[in-house]
Amino acid sequence: MKGKIAIPLVIVAVIAIGAAAYRGSTSEHISEQGPEQEISLNGAGATFPFPLIDKWAAEYNKIKPKIFVNYQGIGSGGGIRQHTEKTVYFAGTDAPLTPAQAENAPNTLHIPITIGGVVPIYNLPGIPKGLRFTGEILADIYLGRITKWNDARLTAINPGVNLPDQSIVVVRRSDGSGTTFIWTSFLSNVSQEWKNNVGRGTSVNWPTGLGGKGNDGVTALVQQTPYSIGYVEFTFAKKNNLPCGYVRNAAGEFVEPTIESFAKAAEYAAVILPRGDASWADVSIVDSLANNTRARGAYPITSFSYLLVYKELNVLPNMNENIAGALVNFLWWAVHDGQNYAENLYYVPLPPSVVRHNEETLRMITFNGRQLLK
Repeated sequence: MKGKIAIPLVIVAVIAIGAAAYRGSTSEHISEQGPEQEISLNGAGATFPFPLIDKWAAEYNKIKPKIFVNYQGIGSGGGIRQHTEKTVYFAGTDAPLTPAQAENAPNTLHIPITIGGVVPIYNLPGIPKGLRFTGEILADIYLGRITKWNDARLTAINPGVNLPDQSIVVVRRSDGSGTTFIWTSFLSNVSQEWKNNVGRGTSVNWPTGLGGKGNDGVTALVQQTPYSIGYVEFTFAKKNNLPCGYVRNAAGEFVEPTIESFAKAAEYAAVILPRGDASWADVSIVDSLANNTRARGAYPITSFSYLLVYKELNVLPNMNENIAGALVNFLWWAVHDGQNYAENLYYVPLPPSVVRHNEETLRMITFNGRQLLK
């Protein structure tokens, strides 16, 4: 398989390694002397990694006081659009570019920056975390076929839980969303009806539901609406103390979403990472786990999140060599030292194999044909 490398994502050990694992290689590429003028590195896109990128912006500014990383969480769809229109220096997305999107943004590089999970959240008075869901049940809820919390299929897998005779209020995203791409990818894998009639994507024609903008919008709607269900990146559930459902994986287990179960998912995923400048359209931890009956302990709705940058940075308006160098230095730091902030925000640090893969990708970046990293 030319241009691709198979990378086993064995990452449980990475969590325990801690800060020292990345700093040596970072210091080799980031000079101690900062720029003479202030530089703003503007990005936008996915809300899935927003808490982590926001933390990076604050921590990096402590190291480089004249570098300001400004990232707007507008959803993956908005990030891809702004990347294509060349109005940002980097974009965030949880959905790799489709072939059509890549054609409209040639020479785009994909840089996986973290691993996390998308979780069902709910507002059921008196019922804590741990409500069980199968993928088929989640699909039928979002298809509008299961409409009551005490539906027989839900009560059958939740013995001892007094589910109310109340209508389910479905909450979903209203904007173009990588979180939606991950969620609908999972539903497409477990429900033929969902796959045929709705499908996967950053935006889909929802059969039912109230729309919230961003992960924070869905979180707020679920918080405010009794008897509702939604889906968000795990960090948003944890930060807002919302109960999460346990989702059945292909091994038949109802798995609690945790950093450890996300790490297990990545460990079992037989993911092939292409070159940074190749197509990433088929990269999916969710798809890799869909039929893996041996993936015990793996949370099935787990995914990479990516940053998109252009291989040749002079295609961006207002870009110059100083800004280009500052951008690449920040990205190098993010995939090395920046990983030390992942766990506390409920993300999984990148495995060493993916960090090395990112190093090769970052070395591809040029300005006016000159390689920015050696």
